[in-house]
Amino acid sequence: MTKNIQPPDYDLDKIKFATDEPTFKRAVGLYESGKVTQFEEGIRSYSAVVLGTKPYRVFVEARRYDYGHCECYLGQKNILCKHMVAVAIYAVKNGKPLKKEEKELIGRPVCSGKTGELTAEELAAVKKSITLAMRYIKPYRGPSRTWFAYQDSLSEGCRRLTSIVSKLPASQQTAKLLVNLLLRLDRKLQTGGIDDSDGTVGGFMSEVVDILEKFAQLEPKCIKTFKKLAGKETCFGWEEPLVQLYEVSR
Repeated sequence: MTKNIQPPDYDLDKIKFATDEPTFKRAVGLYESGKVTQFEEGIRSYSAVVLGTKPYRVFVEARRYDYGHCECYLGQKNILCKHMVAVAIYAVKNGKPLKKEEKELIGRPVCSGKTGELTAEELAAVKKSITLAMRYIKPYRGPSRTWFAYQDSLSEGCRRLTSIVSKLPASQQTAKLLVNLLLRLDRKLQTGGIDDSDGTVGGFMSEVVDILEKFAQLEPKCIKTFKKLAGKETCFGWEEPLVQLYEVSR
């Protein structure tokens, strides 16, 4: 019988999108195979023994799942490990099974292969989710020692956006949504103080362009939305394939 656990400040989406894909998948494996044992709730914290190559005592905070410690090799080096993530998942789920969509993680943006429009309610929900994800793609004004944490924020934002755009059906409506998303990201890169020196945001944008090209194959009316990009000067010319499609269609 599961106990009533005071929920942490983070949710499963935070864990999923802020953790690198291999670590998250390994943590899910530990959680689902019952390797998180002796789970206890402390004062704004959680502890457990996670069974790995040997039993590891693990501690994570309720405020941030990546704050804590583990007896494993990575944990001793203050690196977030699969054991800490597994305990955080347990704290969020209270030991209950994960649903398929909760553990599903899309590594890179892909075309859904479907066609159709969103309802007004669905469109509003997608726009709200995009706005939330965009908050993680923010300007960098901190000292050099915080640069890696900043890059983690960019990665989380792009992972959140990846989950959204990969589920969209192809239509003129959704193509317009993606074109506007690309233009918003472009403005952030050009004038918003984004430090994308590792190419996280730029790489995501290029993959969204690929999705739009596939949208145009599935639903040719999508090409009309590319007119907005004609004559634009973007940060690295990502719009060129889409503008070419529009010019050829005229």
